[in-house]
Amino acid sequence: MLTAVKCIPAKGKGKGRVTAVTSLGDDLFVMRLGSKTVEVYDAESLSLQREIEVRELGSCCWGLAACSHHQCLYVSDTDNDSVHRAELAASNALTKWSVSSVPRGLSSAKQPKGLSVNEARNVLVACHNAKRIQEHRTNGDLVREINLRAGVTSPWHAVQLSSGHYVVSQNSSPGVVCVIKADGQVVHTCKCEAGMNLMYPTSVAVKKNDMIYVADSANDRILTMDSSLKSMKELTLRADDASIHRPSGLCLDESRGRLYVGEYSGSYRVLVVDSVKL
Repeated sequence: MLTAVKCIPAKGKGKGRVTAVTSLGDDLFVMRLGSKTVEVYDAESLSLQREIEVRELGSCCWGLAACSHHQCLYVSDTDNDSVHRAELAASNALTKWSVSSVPRGLSSAKQPKGLSVNEARNVLVACHNAKRIQEHRTNGDLVREINLRAGVTSPWHAVQLSSGHYVVSQNSSPGVVCVIKADGQVVHTCKCEAGMNLMYPTSVAVKKNDMIYVADSANDRILTMDSSLKSMKELTLRADDASIHRPSGLCLDESRGRLYVGEYSGSYRVLVVDSVKL
């Protein structure tokens, strides 16, 4: 059982739909639709500490990822087919790279959505429109590009598992969550039981034991699955108002045993879910 004990409400300057969340150390990063600034909250007090302005960011950012090794924050830019990198230092120095400049024979936009950082400290970019996953070094150099095979047509988020495989969410109805190899071949696909069909899943988060959390957005819930995708359960939250409205961003803070859930609808909150056993 998980308990949602706190939340960050949308109010004042920060009011808006939450599109992505991530954390690093004592910082929680929150992105909202149409904003060019990343809100940075203290993980203990949940109070707003500062903002990181990403001046060249378009109107849609659906992915945030933080790297402890490089001490930086990555911000996806769907409108401009790029990823922005912000130094987590006093200067918040910004750089960016394009995901469209890689010549792969596609002229249409790739539309980067979810981001994650793998064990190699590289950035995984889910290219929604291009049906592929890109892996970049922190300077933007392309390491590999994974062409997704049949059955995965609109990837939203990809996270690498301890096996080296990748769990990928597909933002569609009915939705799909699958585990793929580095060559794009599908290893496992989520087979939903009666009443558990996925609808437009967005972010995924992975625990150390490869337990997978999925934001089942249009069904207003969070699901858990094992790495074989054979076991699926819905999380139950206990709080005065624990109902979730269009979860769009997920992040696990393993040091605190905590799950952050960003809402794209309803009150546009960030739910802080404690007592996550890691």
